[in-house]
Amino acid sequence: MKLNVFHIFLLIVFFQTPFYSALAQNPEYWFYITAKEESFNPPFQKKNNVLQYSGLNQDLQKILANYDIYSFKKTYRNAKKEDLQKTFFVRCNKGSLLQELLEELPQIFIKGQEIPIEEQKIFEPNDYGLTSTVGENLGFQVNLDYYDFLNLPKAWYYTTGTKNTIVGISDGAVDSTNIEFKGKTKVYRKAPFSNGHGVSQAATAVAQGNNAYGFPGVCYDCGLFTTNYGYYQDFNQLIELSNEGARVINCSWIGRKYFETAQKAIDSMYAKGTLIVASAGNDDWIKGNKGELKYYPASYDKVISVSSGMYKYEKPEDNILYMKESNQPYVVNIRGYVGRTAGFKDNKVENGIQFAYAQSVAVLNKEVDILAPTVDIFSYAGYLLNNNTIKYNQFETTSGASPFVSGTIGLMFSLYPCLPVDEVESILKMTSWNIDHIEANAPYRGMYGAGMLQTGDAVEMVFQLYNENETAYIDHQNFSRWDFKITSLSKEIIIQNQKFTDSATLKLTAKNSIVLKENTVLKPDAKGKISLKINPKLKKECDLVLRDPSILND
Repeated sequence: MKLNVFHIFLLIVFFQTPFYSALAQNPEYWFYITAKEESFNPPFQKKNNVLQYSGLNQDLQKILANYDIYSFKKTYRNAKKEDLQKTFFVRCNKGSLLQELLEELPQIFIKGQEIPIEEQKIFEPNDYGLTSTVGENLGFQVNLDYYDFLNLPKAWYYTTGTKNTIVGISDGAVDSTNIEFKGKTKVYRKAPFSNGHGVSQAATAVAQGNNAYGFPGVCYDCGLFTTNYGYYQDFNQLIELSNEGARVINCSWIGRKYFETAQKAIDSMYAKGTLIVASAGNDDWIKGNKGELKYYPASYDKVISVSSGMYKYEKPEDNILYMKESNQPYVVNIRGYVGRTAGFKDNKVENGIQFAYAQSVAVLNKEVDILAPTVDIFSYAGYLLNNNTIKYNQFETTSGASPFVSGTIGLMFSLYPCLPVDEVESILKMTSWNIDHIEANAPYRGMYGAGMLQTGDAVEMVFQLYNENETAYIDHQNFSRWDFKITSLSKEIIIQNQKFTDSATLKLTAKNSIVLKENTVLKPDAKGKISLKINPKLKKECDLVLRDPSILND
């Protein structure tokens, strides 16, 4: 059902050329292929931007000679636990290569998967780690598969941040001379390095990417303002960062008491265009009194509260472990689970998952807005404090989750600096991955926000909403609460497979058209409200700031 007939078609070459013409003029075929043995690693030599096989296998040589190969490299991406050292990413000029390799060389290759063209809209910096595909990793040999889960290469396709988009970190000391922060950081209140808490949060949010060192932060070309901890809710430090121009401030710290003065400070910063993102806390479900415990600033109004969710293994059977003492089976870091670990009914694998262990579930409550990874994420502070040894976090700490959201917001503001501050949370929630369908999450439903953060989708939605040649989507969520506000300048915005019920409110204003498709339910109760309006006079307040198209994947 269309709500209007206003359609304005503007040909803006700037939007079309950087992204789509390259694929149209030089079509490539991308796929993953898995070898039978870990030892298989075919050698290539590069000539005129094409790889030529230089190994001794004549059958493989005969097949590859018929194709232009642009990439054939090992990657951790899209690989199951047992295939981490056997999966290859391939770019070539003909789509028949995958099938030919599988059919003609079953003694070498066992399975493969094509990559759809819409998933080829990615950009990876040259320090993307072990899951890098289109380029060479010159940074740490670190597994950033949680970036793949967040779909960061998709977000970076549009923007990698801008230095005048400032992310504030209020979590302790950051060394502005460190290579990951040098030339982009201003320290407002110095603090002792201690455990490196501030470094870890800053690195996740904005560590410099594409510099052939280390690893990239989420908004790696964003600027950085840092200050000391905000313990005891001394918001003067946060106000200072806001006054200096920080668009988002990360607070990976907690307090137990509510202060009206703190809420007023947050309201003031919000009015100036600064968003506060805060970790929900680390007390487990039992100590947290089953969702009734609140920490601050996460639980203040106009603050985005972030808790922890799992991202890694697709299914429980992908990572079954056994307790040393009792030999009881359990699983760790299963994608979409709110708890780090989960057990089996009657301690028998064949009986299926029972629930996420309560003692391994971080603070959850009705104030939580969204979840982000914490378990198995790389710790830059751990690397610096342990003689340059790669360290991964093994605990479910929400302080590690919030900078993913802060960095995402930095990307959103970088792409469209005029993005209304009161629409950011709506976009984050509308593009999150709904995890209500996961049985193990049943005891915690209503306490983990809209689901898991999806950075790539959030940034892409900003691009679609403010590009008059695009179509924007609101879909695949079920909201029974929260207030949503969206402005769309796109040629149309489609709502499908989507529910707004109970006390949920939606205020959607579009320039052109709003289309309601199948499985759309707009039935709030007396506490909710739906407002769908067309305003053909809507204008873009500023331009989209796209990633420099001259920076091409190698």
